[in-house]
Amino acid sequence: MASLAMTITLPKVRQAGSVVVRNRWNSRVFVHCTPRYCQTSARDEGSDAADKAVEAVKQGVNATVQGGQELKDKAASAAEDMTQKTKEVAGKVSETVQDITEKAKQTVQGAWGSVKETVAGKTEEAKECVKDNAETVKRNMNTKN
Repeated sequence: MASLAMTITLPKVRQAGSVVVRNRWNSRVFVHCTPRYCQTSARDEGSDAADKAVEAVKQGVNATVQGGQELKDKAASAAEDMTQKTKEVAGKVSETVQDITEKAKQTVQGAWGSVKETVAGKTEEAKECVKDNAETVKRNMNTKN
């Protein structure tokens, strides 16, 4: 009878997750063992893969943004350098123009002074010549009269 009861209850016990094990010391020892299912699914693995992909994309975007910022900084630096050089060249050109203007002014003043002297000298010569001619004319008129 015991064997009959065991055969009837054994399938029921297996469904519950227990197994009858015969042991040397005790003939009726029940060991409870429940089946353990692996709790992974394709959805979890896909989600993990998607998370990794999102993280990789974020890192790529951050690297791109950082590279763009560095490029922007370099371009701004180059523009500032060009602006500074342009200002320096403009300052040098301005100084050169002022020097040339000053030299031209001095040259014109020197030429004008030279012209004045020449004109004044010629005027004096012409004045002396006119005086001499006037005296000659006066003498000639006195001799004819």
